[in-house]
Amino acid sequence: MIKIIISLLFVLSFNVYSDKNPEVGVDEKLGATLPLDVYFFDEDRNEVLLKDLISKPTVLAFVYYECPGICSPLLNSMAKVINNTDLIIGVDFNVIVISMDELELPFNARNRKDVILQLMDKNVPPESWRFLTGKLDDIKKVSDAAGFYFKREGKDFRHAGCFIFIDSNGKITRYLFPSYSERHGFGILPFDFKMAIFEASESKVSPTIARVLQFCYSYDPAGRTYVFNLTRIFGIIILLFVVVFLLYIKYKPKKELSKKS
Repeated sequence: MIKIIISLLFVLSFNVYSDKNPEVGVDEKLGATLPLDVYFFDEDRNEVLLKDLISKPTVLAFVYYECPGICSPLLNSMAKVINNTDLIIGVDFNVIVISMDELELPFNARNRKDVILQLMDKNVPPESWRFLTGKLDDIKKVSDAAGFYFKREGKDFRHAGCFIFIDSNGKITRYLFPSYSERHGFGILPFDFKMAIFEASESKVSPTIARVLQFCYSYDPAGRTYVFNLTRIFGIIILLFVVVFLLYIKYKPKKELSKKS
């Protein structure tokens, strides 16, 4: 019974916190396999098959190279976490970046890659971090399968920011959502990154526990720390008691009738 209540609390908290939007946002599709029979152009104008780029655990990110918003911090955070981990890019994992803007060309990808490589303290083999562009149908085919939804607004896009981890067969094993703090800035922890790579290497699917933790805790700018969010937790507890009470009301008469008979 305790396990059921804990599981129910987990599901309820995750569903309340998760803000899924069929138009813009991320709808996690853990365990799903991405379509790999899709062609893109890399930063060197070569036409490449997505399947040929995924020979090991791979980190996938959807951005657009002329983005004035979170795309640059997102890619910068990837460079930072690679610098700070003992994993070796090109050996333990690869990174693939796909532009969501079908109007961008390989030279846009090359310019963005050159900027990112300047942030690297480690050697990055050219084939280990690819910056791709492609046709809208092909982009959407992969992004929809990954549960990543975006919308064009003029020259820019409304979109979320996350890293999607896939195994060598294209199966989605984990999502990581960078967070922001005044002390560490925008990014993800090296430990989380390393664990996500290990899980992808074993094709092990892991839920986004960080989302539940963020539901339970809120960042306090004044104290520069995370504090327990009593309002959210009490809301979930009340909802849980309502569910248990309704189940009690529903099944109690049946039990009494069975005893009398």
